[in-house]
This record gives sequence, C-alpha cells and structure tokens, in this order.
Amino acid sequence: MARTKNTPETRVERRRFLQQGALAGAALVVAPSPADTVGRVQEDPAYQTPQAPPAPMTMAAEAAPPADVQVLGDGERSGSDFMVDVFKSLGFEYFCANPGSSFRGLHESVINHGGNRAPELITCCHEESSVAMAHGYFKVEGKPLGVLAHGTVGLQHASMALYNAWCDRVPVYMILGNHSDAAIRRGAEWYHGVQDAAAMVRDYTKWDDTPWSLTHFAESAVRAYKIALTPPMAPVVMVLDGGLQEHPISKSEPLAVPRLTLPVPPQGEQGAVEELARMLVAAESPVLVADRMARTPNGMTLLVELAETLQAGVIDQGSRMNFPSRHPLNQTQRGRAAVTDADVIVGLEVADFWGVVNALRDQLHRSARRVARPGAKIVSITTGDLYIRSNYQDFRRMQDVDLAMAADAEATLPVLIEAVKRLVTSDRRRAFEERGARLAQASRTAAAASRTAASYAWEASPVSTARLSAEIWAQIKTEDWSLVSSYYSSDQTNWPRRLWDFTRPYQWLGHAGGGGIGYGAPASVGAALANRRHGRLSVAIQTDGDLMYAPGVLWTAAHHRIPLLSVMNNNRAYHQEIMHVQKMCNARNRGVDRGELGSQLIDPNIDFAKLAQSMGVYAEGPITNPNDLGPAIRRALQVVKKGEPALVDVVTQAR
Repeated sequence: MARTKNTPETRVERRRFLQQGALAGAALVVAPSPADTVGRVQEDPAYQTPQAPPAPMTMAAEAAPPADVQVLGDGERSGSDFMVDVFKSLGFEYFCANPGSSFRGLHESVINHGGNRAPELITCCHEESSVAMAHGYFKVEGKPLGVLAHGTVGLQHASMALYNAWCDRVPVYMILGNHSDAAIRRGAEWYHGVQDAAAMVRDYTKWDDTPWSLTHFAESAVRAYKIALTPPMAPVVMVLDGGLQEHPISKSEPLAVPRLTLPVPPQGEQGAVEELARMLVAAESPVLVADRMARTPNGMTLLVELAETLQAGVIDQGSRMNFPSRHPLNQTQRGRAAVTDADVIVGLEVADFWGVVNALRDQLHRSARRVARPGAKIVSITTGDLYIRSNYQDFRRMQDVDLAMAADAEATLPVLIEAVKRLVTSDRRRAFEERGARLAQASRTAAAASRTAASYAWEASPVSTARLSAEIWAQIKTEDWSLVSSYYSSDQTNWPRRLWDFTRPYQWLGHAGGGGIGYGAPASVGAALANRRHGRLSVAIQTDGDLMYAPGVLWTAAHHRIPLLSVMNNNRAYHQEIMHVQKMCNARNRGVDRGELGSQLIDPNIDFAKLAQSMGVYAEGPITNPNDLGPAIRRALQVVKKGEPALVDVVTQAR
C-alpha cells in the first residue's frame, strides 16, 4: 500500500484539516490557553488561533422565515384548511400518522386551523402501527379514524396492516400524500412521488381516488367514507396532491361541504327469509354459525333473541363478539360436534363456510372430509356475495349451499326473527325447550372440561397460558373491561374465550383478519384509545413476536396517555412456525430436535420490561414464577387506572 510522505507540507495540511474538524465540532473542543497559543505560533507559523465557536441557534431564530418567504395574503387560505373542514364534517376524532412531507400542508392545517381537535393527531412510529391502530379503534368505536401516510414509502409500510383490515372487513380511511407534478418535485419527492399512488394496494382496498380540485376532493372524501362504511366494509384510499394542499385559494371562493348520508344495509329478500324461517322451525337440531355477524352492538342482542326463540345452538367463530360466552346455548367449545349433529346449518357472515362443514387434514398428502351429516340443509347470509376480488384469496373455498342470501346478516335478523315467531306452535315450542335443556347441559359439560384442562401445569414455570389467562381474569372480572387483543389460534387453545365471561360487544374484538403478525400491539393501543373516552379498562394479552414488529407503539401509548394493560404471553419464539417446521421434520423422518432453529427469540432473551420502560411505560418482569403473576398484575392495574399504560412481561409455556 502506498503511504503519504511525512513532509512539512503534508503536516501543515493535516493540521488544517484537523482544525476544520475541530471547529465543526467546537462544542467538544477545549479552547487552548494563551500560553499554549503563543508557543504553538512560535513553533509553527502555519498555526492559526481557533476562532470562538458560533453561538447555538435558538428555536426562535431557527423558526424565523427567510427574508423572501412567500406567505398567504389576508384574503387567502390554504387548500388543506378546507380539507380539514371536510374531515371535521365526517366526525373524525383522530388522525394517526408518522409525519411525512407529502402531507405537510394537511398536517399544519390539522394542528393550527383545526386546533388539533376532532381530528387530533396521534403520533405513530410506523405506518403499519397507524393502520393497525385504526383497525382496533373501529372495532370498539364503530367508526373509522383517519390515517395519514407519506407517498410511496409510507403506503408500502402500511400495506400489511391494510391487508389485515381488508381480510377483516374493517373500514380504514387512508389519506396519502403525493407530489404528482414532476416539474416541481424536490429531490426526495422523486422517490416518494408516484403516478398511480394507490395501485400497490388496489387489490385489497374497496375504493380510491386522486382528486384534482378541492370540489373534487370534498365529494370524494365523503364518497370514500360512505363506501368504506357500506357493508361489506373495507379500507379506502384518498390520494391528496401536495399542490392541492398547499396552494393558496381565496377566502371568498365558494366551496361546499357535501352532506354525509350512510346507506341502509341490505336485508335478505322476504321470500328467502320466510323459507329459512320454515327450515329453522321444522329442524330438529339447527345450529347458527356467526363470524362477522355483529356489525354493531345490537347484533349480539338480535342473535341472542333468535337463538332463544328457537332454542338453537350457536357457534361463535370469533371475528366479532357475536354471542355471550357463557350463554347456555353457546356451543362454541363443542363446535365440531354441534355441526355434526345439525340438520340445518345457518352461516351468518361466515368467512370460511367450507371450513365449518368440512375438515382438512394437513399431512404429507392433504385430504378433506365432510363433517356435516349427509342431507343437512346449509344456508348462508352474507355481504361477501355482494363484493369479491380475484387476486388475493381471502374468500376461501366454495361451499355448496341450499339457500344463499346476498345481504347483511345483522340487518336481516329482525325480519327473520319475526318470521320465525309467526310459525312457532305450542308443540314446536315444547320441542324447542327440550332441545335447549340438552344444549345447556352440553355447554356446561364443555365448560367443565375447559376448567379441568386449565388446571394442568398450574404451578409450572414458565407459566402456563391457562394460568396466565386465569390470573388476569381474577383481577379484572369486577371491572368494566375490554380484551383489546389476544393470541388467537383455535377454541382449544384460546383460554380467555374458554374461561372468561364475555357479555358485552366491546369485550372481544376478534383477530387480525389476514393473520399478519404485528397487528396485536398497535391494534390494542387503537382500541384502548377508543375505550378511554368510555372509561373502560383495556387489557391485551400480547405475544412477543408480534410486539417486536413495531415496538414503537409503546411510546405512542405513553406519549398520548392511553391507558392499556399489556400482559406478555412471552414464549420466546414464533411458536406456530416451530410447529410447522417440526411437522415437516416428522414428515421427512428427520426428528424434531432441530425444528426450533430459525424461529426462537433467545440468545439473547428480549427484556420486554426494559424495552417498555425505555419508552415511558411502567413495566415489570420477566416473571417465570406463576405465584408472582397475580401481584404484578395488581400493581400494573393501579398504574392503568391512573390513566397510563403498563406492561407485565410473563415468560410462558409454548401453548
């Protein structure tokens, strides 16, 4: 390697370079004493006395505009001020956003023109968290919050959470900044601007638009809201050009805010409803299967009325809170047996009706078999038949049915209930009562089996997942609580739904929809934000792998004082993937001893308590002794009741 010669000239150049570096970081340099300076000058003529570093710039000086800045005139306002007026008319309480320059005009209008109230900005650390917060918020509040995202990169970050919301039929309202005019783009805007901004998510959003005038914007903003909230609900995208946000308009320019009128959801056709009523009244063993049925709090009330009128069993698949968990007609914990016994099976907004009627065996060679009895009548009521896309396969396998109603199930229940009541005779009522008694006994037997199963490994360390759920329940059961997120696999491992008493619509919010990991933590914070105004206690059973996708949402909860108790189900692995790999190991006769490689979260173990504490969240753990769990939850609850988030890290068994 060639080396630079150490000559007087190179020494002078090096000294000058070091001087410049020292001046650039003047705060780190101690000024030399006068004696040192004199000595160095005499020793080396090239040495120059360093100048005093400039004073640090004040906030006021930094915010001062340059002399030639362009400002709005007295008779002008910005386009984004009008945009905020439109959003206020739609009733948005919050906008979740990771800040981005492509919507800087709208950002400024929200905080200044709108006063940062209705909507209020919620600062997020990742766009996926913003959308997942909106997902959880809607499932509590029943209305969307807005999500602001920055150009190409913001939407790319948000896309996974948008897909979850699409699969779960949740109306996320996405507002995307963009710079369409290539003639005026700044440097980074070339990377972040795009011709067709919504193209990358169009396969899993219901509608999008790019308005080119403020009148166009106003109509499309209201239209997007209506489309998003019309069943089947789904995300929408509004692309707002930077120029439309920032260019001044005259205050006297007439701009109308359209009036929002939401469509009434479609009911089932009267003849089809009456035919179904005849089937149900004549059936010996009908079963009602509900998935996304309870669109509003009234949905559960209606399903209870229908089930009690018929004394029919109900299977709640859990995408929404459809039916009280301890109701004697709830057959969820023995769902397969209830389907096998049934002579009429009614699916209410069921996403996977084929999976209700059939079973898939996941082995080296996959096989399927029908579990419903031959000749059982199968009926579907779903808005899924009203709207379907082709590329993404969330619509599941086709199930043959005897009667299909393309209608909103909740909207159809009132007319179905009345049709059933008109047909019930005293003889049928006695048969219904006998059936109800049998179902109640079967429900009690299933619940007792769950309690027995929960007692296994009660004193185990790491803590069993049943003990985890039982300890949380013991602390919250007298509160007005809401389980805002929970691990979800099947009714055989989902301990809260087996052990807790769910009676209110907001107590169970379902799952991610598309199965995308990273939903649980931000959706919990979004749901807790919605629960805060109602004074409810929000509780999340938080998995470790999910939290590590976007842990910055803990800071959002702390910053905005969102009270939420997060109890970690920390099995130190992506354990479902371990089971999949072990299944492959078995199928290939290689043993399962190496099946955990690539899926564990160990070496080092993640300290979730310290992670949470670093973001301003009260936290305890890791807890491995099950006897320490109850006291830790009690202490954390006291923090949450004061209006702050808290986290308890619990090291758990795999399942």
